[in-house]
Amino acid sequence: MRSVFIKEINSFFSSIVGYVAVLVFLVACGLFLWVIPDSSILDYGYANLDRFFELAPWFLMLLIPAVTMRSFADEFRSGTIEWLSTKPLSDMDIILGKYFASLALVVFALIPTLVYVYTVDNLSLIENNLDTGSIIGSYIGLLFLAGGFTAIGVFCSSITNNQIVGFLIGLFACYLLYNGFESLSKIPSFAEGIDYYLSMIGMSFHYGSISRGLIDSRDVIYFLSVIVLFVSLTRLSLNRRTWDTATQD
Repeated sequence: MRSVFIKEINSFFSSIVGYVAVLVFLVACGLFLWVIPDSSILDYGYANLDRFFELAPWFLMLLIPAVTMRSFADEFRSGTIEWLSTKPLSDMDIILGKYFASLALVVFALIPTLVYVYTVDNLSLIENNLDTGSIIGSYIGLLFLAGGFTAIGVFCSSITNNQIVGFLIGLFACYLLYNGFESLSKIPSFAEGIDYYLSMIGMSFHYGSISRGLIDSRDVIYFLSVIVLFVSLTRLSLNRRTWDTATQD
């Protein structure tokens, strides 16, 4: 797994793809948080990072499918998946190596946003006025959310040979699991019925819960379950594709 992880990290930073993805993410965060009036912290009037943690999942929803779209799609297109299969690596070694490499790039993109904590703290009229517990909880929530989105993106990449198709499917799947069920729960016909349970299926419900600064084991189990589910689906997809290739040969 380590060899696949190192190979993926090197491929990210030996080309312009990794740098562009991280740069676009950071520029988008900066523009929406400090420049664009409707979402600017400076116009908000309160020294907190609520706006950032509201917008960050949507930025990650665009960043992560862009990072993961080439994970397996590029291997299938170029035929190097057969070369990987001949190495002394199990399917899980390959999948987890690619998964953790993509997740590491996303974490690398999130690290510079810690500057916002220092900046907002210095802008506050009252010293040490930040809700540290909420900020720490929100960052933990972002890490879990990134883990879930990455697992979804890697799976979507494993079902197609085309990177753009993998990106679009991954984007739609991330949106559906993050906000789709929350939107469905607001349909009037579901009111006072299954609306609460529908919202619990969505990631936004559990991300919001962790962002309040209270790390509930149910939220942790939910995100870990999503990650395990999509990693398992990726393994099934990889097995099916390699089996189909072997049958054709």
